[in-house]
Amino acid sequence: MASLPEATEQDHHGFPSFRVAGKIFATLPDPRHLHIMLDEPEVQVAVALAPDAIEELRWGSRLAGVRVSLAGVSEDLLSDLVVLAWERKAPRRLRDPRSTTD
Repeated sequence: MASLPEATEQDHHGFPSFRVAGKIFATLPDPRHLHIMLDEPEVQVAVALAPDAIEELRWGSRLAGVRVSLAGVSEDLLSDLVVLAWERKAPRRLRDPRSTTD
């Protein structure tokens, strides 16, 4: 995830989280899974693309993103989802270098 501008790794309750501008866009709860924070339409598409490897991630009743089985998902799809999550959290100045304001 180092190729995403200003992405940082930080502890989150004992496991790694990946953040931009202090906002979490992904977490690694164990070596086999990655949690990726997406909006509901993005979640539905991701689950449809790889139902054996991707499932809805809920915190209580709130849909928070997807839980990805790393062994079962293609690198391309995983990369696309992580970039999408980063874009949702990144300030405009990082998403669009031509922008001068957030």
